[in-house]
Amino acid sequence: MTTRPPAALTIAGSDSGGAAGLQSDLRTFLTCGVHGLVAVTAVTVQNTLGVHDRADIPARIVSGQIAAVAGDMGVDAAKTGMLASAEIIHEVADACDDAGIGRDARVPFVVDPVAASMTGHPLFDEGGLTALRQRLLPRATVLTPNLDEVRLLTGMDVTGRAQMRDAALALHDLGPRYVLVKSGHLVRDSECVDLLYDGSEFVELPGPRHDTPHTHGAGDAMASALTAGLARGMSMVDAARFAKAFVTKAVEHSYPMGAKIGPVSAFWRLAPEEFAPEV
Repeated sequence: MTTRPPAALTIAGSDSGGAAGLQSDLRTFLTCGVHGLVAVTAVTVQNTLGVHDRADIPARIVSGQIAAVAGDMGVDAAKTGMLASAEIIHEVADACDDAGIGRDARVPFVVDPVAASMTGHPLFDEGGLTALRQRLLPRATVLTPNLDEVRLLTGMDVTGRAQMRDAALALHDLGPRYVLVKSGHLVRDSECVDLLYDGSEFVELPGPRHDTPHTHGAGDAMASALTAGLARGMSMVDAARFAKAFVTKAVEHSYPMGAKIGPVSAFWRLAPEEFAPEV
């Protein structure tokens, strides 16, 4: 390769179990044909049994990472994951403004409002939630909440597809240009139909619901595949469809790892090996 590939930035925490967080984002970026850049926000001590401890990265180091890679290597799309604290959120908002990342800027900004781990461990406090609403949602090109995060941001308890439209309307009023409501938690629905809304039109993103308990990192994978699509120059609708196809396959090929919920897989995107080593 002699030319620069598209580059996507993840602003997220580290998952020591490798299933979610920046590890999932980088894995997805690579298998979607995009170079991954990182601004680490926190280091967690976690496995399939839960989050046992964490250390937040100083806010100036988080914003410094964004400035460093944007100024030298360039960013074609960016996403957030776990942001850890109000202080970090404020620094991220300012650094993204300086780097031209945001809904009204050159670089698309995907805000995945990660507020709790899969086991329910809170990942920031009420101050962080306020900062998220006030500083990041109005800067988002697209907001990608799951249904637990919808409840946190709007107070709405979504139990069916019709309510997803109401939730998308309420979320759009908080400032993002697009809203992509993820439906993975509607476990009684035989399909998994996500919903994209641009303020005037709804686009449904249907997919099968695979019968597997191993779904750790599914939301991260979808948001990072969406970011990769945008970094490659896709329209929002095409990037959302690309992300839906990616995560559907990732869940289909998920695997057990550890005592509880295993990760979704990016292995399905790998080319077959061209050699057969002797055993």
